[in-house]
Amino acid sequence: MMLRVREADGYAPIRDYAIVGDGRTAALIGLDGSVDWLCLPDFDSPSVLGRLLDAGKGGRLELTPVEPFQVTRRYRSGSNVLETTFETASGSARVSDAMTLLGTRLGPARELVRRVEGLSGTIRVRVVFEPRFDYGRRAARIAGGGSRFVASHRADAVSLSVWGAARTEVENGRVVGELVVAAGETAALSIGAAHAEPLVFSGRDEALDRLEATDRFWREWSATGTYEGPWQKAVVRSALTLKLLVYAPSGAIVAAPTSSLPEEIGGTRNWDYRYAWVRDACWTTAALLRLGYHDEVDAFFWWLMHTTRLTQPRLGVLYRVNGDPNVSEVTLDQLSGYRASRPVRIGNGARNQLQLDVYGSLLHAVWLYVDAGHAVSRDTAKEAAKIADWVVENWQRADAGIWETRSPPTHYTQSKAMCWVALDRACALADRGAIPDRSARWRTAADEIRSFVEERAFDEELGYVRAPALRESDASLLTLALLDWSSGADPRLITTVDGVRRQLARGPLVDRYRGQDGLEGDEGAFLTCSFWLVDALARTGRHGEAAELMDELVSLANDVGLYSEELDPASGAFLGNFPQALSHLALVNAAVSLAASESRP
Repeated sequence: MMLRVREADGYAPIRDYAIVGDGRTAALIGLDGSVDWLCLPDFDSPSVLGRLLDAGKGGRLELTPVEPFQVTRRYRSGSNVLETTFETASGSARVSDAMTLLGTRLGPARELVRRVEGLSGTIRVRVVFEPRFDYGRRAARIAGGGSRFVASHRADAVSLSVWGAARTEVENGRVVGELVVAAGETAALSIGAAHAEPLVFSGRDEALDRLEATDRFWREWSATGTYEGPWQKAVVRSALTLKLLVYAPSGAIVAAPTSSLPEEIGGTRNWDYRYAWVRDACWTTAALLRLGYHDEVDAFFWWLMHTTRLTQPRLGVLYRVNGDPNVSEVTLDQLSGYRASRPVRIGNGARNQLQLDVYGSLLHAVWLYVDAGHAVSRDTAKEAAKIADWVVENWQRADAGIWETRSPPTHYTQSKAMCWVALDRACALADRGAIPDRSARWRTAADEIRSFVEERAFDEELGYVRAPALRESDASLLTLALLDWSSGADPRLITTVDGVRRQLARGPLVDRYRGQDGLEGDEGAFLTCSFWLVDALARTGRHGEAAELMDELVSLANDVGLYSEELDPASGAFLGNFPQALSHLALVNAAVSLAASESRP
């Protein structure tokens, strides 16, 4: 039970949010029932509800008890339908939230349905609908009255339908109202949206039917997963979260549905993650295959291959959900930022960087796809071979690395190792006859890369180091254990895992690195690295240590099983964009690796 869920500055802790979505966009809902983030029509579109990044003028949809309240919440089992229960001195009610999925009947292009069911006594719930288009830069024109209102700006329109309200009216550029619900009664509201197309309205029964149909879809989908290990609840929730982050029309998976949530409160490390990173390809493909979700693997793989054709053989670092590689980074000066964390950024400047590790990620994903029994087209096979050729010609270049540092390019060890992964997988694919065979050339370059890493980037105390010129630990080097750089019994690999844990761990949490990166300020521990450590321990024969660490990390999720990008080890506060796909991908892969290590003799 909780009493206070929002600070005096109007912001809720990142940990207090839950997500609902429809495979095209997503909404973040606070513990107090306020929808504080919704971009329309897609993940990477401008926000219409953006209180998350400006408590005063970002926009919100509030559904909060008028009286002081206590609150608990959960997702329905196996579902992405959120249930929040409010208790006041006068009564209690349960709010069910879902972004409904498109069915066979005509309905809104995007729809958020919120049902309020009276459980005991009588409860009064305040409604505030304050849309602010274009990241809060445009106030909405609101028309209507009674139970239906429409807010519009240029080609965008958003409707609010309210059923069972005691009153609703337009007041100072927003809709305000109140629901009074007694035990056994039901009220509801619906947000419908359209972009450059007619706005479709629906009735109460149709909206509530879509909510239940959406719940059935999620339950049926999650039931097809194949993981049955000791962390099943966390794995299923992670799978459901990842499915929410898949852009259904293309198969792309966004790194997170949010922008500019800070890695340090009040700091400047604030980035837009509403795009698909090529780097995530190997972790996404591995996780989905290991859970048995082959349809999602197909969709993601072909999106990846078709999208990267725009820039091949050089790969972009990230792409929009529609495949566009143009993601220019700009700042929004009119927004104050989450708890005064500025600048607020949209777009991402990392798109212009050279990051060599993405080549290993892509070719490893191709290998996983083929090894799982899938076939690639002749054009895709030729493109994969050309990418391997590009790696042969370019692996000796300095780059920005996996962490997208904004310091001068460096010869990062993990980048070189991922170039080796690219060529090793290309050779394996050629051996299978899946791509044209130029393996003699590829093996020669792969041997050169291995010599570079072994001779110049190893320290007897730390193991593999961040770079030959940077004799320090880097948690990205845990990926060498995850991607079969050598066997799990390799003393050098074990030394590296121990070095990362000794130098970078704070309790169960692991920092990415502690050296300079060209940016001011600090950051929290990176949750993905913590799960990578679990995975690496399991793969290097330390199942007991890995399982113990996994238990600790699973307990650090928020109340509905979600993870952000980072976590403050001192306070437990979530930091960075939320929920973070890479954190959930790493959890899934760690859980499956633990199951595999337990079964080994």
